[in-house]
Amino acid sequence: MSLHQGSSQEPEADDELRGLALNPFFGQANPVGGMTAAPPRHVLPDGPLPPATAYQLVRDELMLDGNARLNLATFVTTWMEPQAGVLMAECRDKNMIDKDEYPRTAELERRCVAMLADLWHAPDRDAAVGCSTTGSSEACMLAGMALKRRWAKRNADRYPSREARPNLVMGVNVQVCWDKFCTFWEVEARQVPMEGDRYHLDPQAAAELCDENTIGVVAVLGSTYDGSYEPVAELCAALDALQQRTGLDIPVHVDGASGAMVAPFLDPDLEWDFRLPRVASINTSGHKYGLVYPGVGWALWRSAEELPEELVFRVNYLGGEMPTFALNFSRPGAQVVAQYYTFLRLGREGYRAVQQASRDVARGLAERIEALGDFRLLTHGDQLPVFAFTTAPDVTAYDVFDVSRRLRERGWLVPAYTFPAHREDLSVLRVVCRNGFSADLAGLLLSDLRRLLPELRAQPGPAAPGPAKATAFHH
Repeated sequence: MSLHQGSSQEPEADDELRGLALNPFFGQANPVGGMTAAPPRHVLPDGPLPPATAYQLVRDELMLDGNARLNLATFVTTWMEPQAGVLMAECRDKNMIDKDEYPRTAELERRCVAMLADLWHAPDRDAAVGCSTTGSSEACMLAGMALKRRWAKRNADRYPSREARPNLVMGVNVQVCWDKFCTFWEVEARQVPMEGDRYHLDPQAAAELCDENTIGVVAVLGSTYDGSYEPVAELCAALDALQQRTGLDIPVHVDGASGAMVAPFLDPDLEWDFRLPRVASINTSGHKYGLVYPGVGWALWRSAEELPEELVFRVNYLGGEMPTFALNFSRPGAQVVAQYYTFLRLGREGYRAVQQASRDVARGLAERIEALGDFRLLTHGDQLPVFAFTTAPDVTAYDVFDVSRRLRERGWLVPAYTFPAHREDLSVLRVVCRNGFSADLAGLLLSDLRRLLPELRAQPGPAAPGPAKATAFHH
């Protein structure tokens, strides 16, 4: 979670205005009763407020947030059916960790794991093991821990020692959770940089970074930078060749935060999952293209052999012993229930229809933006329903940061950012098309972009150097 200072830099209202900070109609019975002063914002108030008053105060402040449906930066689900919302509300008081007290919620979690094992072609669906998490970040941490522990057991005669420092190979485009994992668990991050028009991991370059201290290689099925799939099968082939030459047996973890819930339905012939023997584990975000509100993720291992037993805690708690593998303990069961509801509600054909609609919107919008003539596409939305684009070479009056800023004035949140190592020269805009971002909304976005272009073209130049305008967006 973000770290915040206790005090705020927000300007406070003048003392004489603080007494007028509340709408008199917020009073439950007497419109002016008890409204002599607004409650403090950074210390606990001395006494309680009526619930309606507290609700209205919080609600009014939240009006200044952006509209989540218009947030084209996030991969996170921003729309679900009302029935899913009702189920989540009915389950929000259930503690997911207490499986003995809530056995049916635990059973729904088990069924979701079995469904994902089947979807991802586990050799033996009953032998695959997995768990729900708070999201892909936690799932990646758990997968990384399993990789490190398996490597440590294989190298018990050398580890720990100065010569045996574990490393993890990945593309520079990975989500920030992998940098966190390497920092928190003292693993060297070996990153394959971008080169030219290749914006993700190169299989041969990844294999060349591997050595006897490599705990695994991470492949991303759906890069957050541009929506492209990394070539998992080619990576596994490169690591097979490495093993033949050197004897090094390097496992692969597939970070399928988004793509693992898109490729099975839209690209069924693409081999990226447990069909490849070298893939040891996979994660996904139920709250991304799994179509569930935040936060739920999933981590699966090919079999119990890939998940060291010593990492699984068996806790005698609240009436029964239960195995648990997680970074936290208590968390709500509502999102797991919503995931099972969505699996049950849509099935394979329903998921295929939803994801195809998102891909169709992405491809259609990308084509129309390219047709404007001011922009160059990096990706076209034909893998993840996501595409990235930059300004055309002859556009000098404005840059992608100007476009992002002006679209924000219309309510659209379209992130602009600079690419990482070896392509810091490239700044792009990225559009994430999710369920709920319809063709009609895409048309409205395009209309607003068309309306802004004459003003942008008339500028004498970009408003400021790119880095000075970098958004708060993070991968």
